[in-house]
Amino acid sequence: MPVTDAKQLPPDVLAQLFTAARTHNGWLDREVPDSLLELAVDYAKWGPTSANCSPMRVVFVRSPEAKARLAPALSPGNHDKTMAAPATAIVGYDLDFPEHLPFLYPAADARAWFVGNDALIRDTAFRNGSLQGAYLILALRAVGLDTGPMSGFDNAKVDAEFFSGTKIKSNFLINVGYGDTAKLYPRGPRFAFEDMAQIL
Repeated sequence: MPVTDAKQLPPDVLAQLFTAARTHNGWLDREVPDSLLELAVDYAKWGPTSANCSPMRVVFVRSPEAKARLAPALSPGNHDKTMAAPATAIVGYDLDFPEHLPFLYPAADARAWFVGNDALIRDTAFRNGSLQGAYLILALRAVGLDTGPMSGFDNAKVDAEFFSGTKIKSNFLINVGYGDTAKLYPRGPRFAFEDMAQIL
């Protein structure tokens, strides 16, 4: 893709984030430092959300003890690769996000928009938490890590084990580390522009 704008990222950076990045199922035996996980979250938090509501919450499961707590919630097809991953991010969304809006969005009384409207709270938290989870995948790739996002787990078990006593709900998991390219599946096709988009 030719660079047509001075602000456009160079092709190698775009490749790392998008075209060359893969969803990994196998992992090298290489530790992921805390500093990279922290940096990725710090980048991801700057992506836009509705009224800056920022409902994503993340637990990075890495120690053997934490992995043992996560294991019973995993589907059989996701168990082994998750246990082998250097870290697994539980990406959740906080239904209590309106309580933080006076700090996060001081431009208006945004908290009042949600009072007594549980359906709006759920929709807003899930949509924006999912959006932030996507930012996190790109941020993890940007700091040089590989990812394997997935569902295929028992949300209720994860919530009880990792989010008990809170209003945080699990959304999806991201295995994180340095991917073993020998274990990649052949890359799946993607739609052409005209099959998925239009300009009116």
